[in-house]
Amino acid sequence: MDAIVAEDLRKHYKDIQALDGVSFSVRDGEVFGLLGPNGAGKSTAVRTLTTLTRPDSGRAIVAGEDVIRHPNRVRRSIGYVAQDSGVDWEATGRENLLLQGRIHGMAGAPLRARVDELLELVGLREAADRIARNYSGGMKRRLDIAIGLVHRPRVLFLDEPTTGLDPEARVALWDEVERLAQQESLTILLTTHYLEEADRLAERVAIMSRGKIVVEGTPGELKANLRGELVTVELGDANGRIEDAAEIVRSIAGATEVGVDGRLVRTRVPNGAQAIPTILSALDSRGFQVESVTTARPSLDDVYLHYTGRDFATEDAAGKG
Repeated sequence: MDAIVAEDLRKHYKDIQALDGVSFSVRDGEVFGLLGPNGAGKSTAVRTLTTLTRPDSGRAIVAGEDVIRHPNRVRRSIGYVAQDSGVDWEATGRENLLLQGRIHGMAGAPLRARVDELLELVGLREAADRIARNYSGGMKRRLDIAIGLVHRPRVLFLDEPTTGLDPEARVALWDEVERLAQQESLTILLTTHYLEEADRLAERVAIMSRGKIVVEGTPGELKANLRGELVTVELGDANGRIEDAAEIVRSIAGATEVGVDGRLVRTRVPNGAQAIPTILSALDSRGFQVESVTTARPSLDDVYLHYTGRDFATEDAAGKG
């Protein structure tokens, strides 16, 4: 059974097509990642699925309910952890959880037991009665997740849950998400622009770019579909001859998927270490100065580049503006 079904979702804001025919499904009990750079449409997709934004067209079913026809039923079945925290910073961790439970109609001993259970689950038991403002960044995000779980939702939406955390706190939160998925028997939809986060947490990912799903599958499958290794050559001043450099690289045996980006020439080859001397020699013989050269095995960044023709990091930075 699918816990989430999105069919041809479209959403337009003024001159921006935030969702442009988005379709995907998430199986019951699965951790699914919506991966893409800033501005790709991930958060708009989540806000649509959580009934916070009405799509211009298309259909979405969450926990067996239509998000447009029965939004209140959907809300009772989901937890939502937004990018912006919903924590009351002047209340304690325990008070935040009790308040959220009461909002969902919980009370008495069952609510107190659930709060104690969640504080233990997310590692906040010892900090439960401290003012939330004094929590570390990682503790605040764990409290956010606990708030989303008070009413025992079937589906949990995590929208960029580790944005702003330092690397150590990010890895710690990944561990928490993995434990929660197992112990709470949750379906989790995770949005992220961290490639390693999707690779680590998601059983399947859908990669978004400019309001569309460009490819979907397990991280392993997507990387395995890219044969060979990526070689990236950074040229010095190419004097407008970057396309000539690309043609030289194209002529080398085994070179495929040759592309240019500024002063970079990229290609995929069966063996990077063997191909690099040949590439450098060919470029040098034609008067090109090489600043640097790197090789790497397939990553989700390469998957994004392959299907969109654009560099993930560059597009992510542009989307922040």
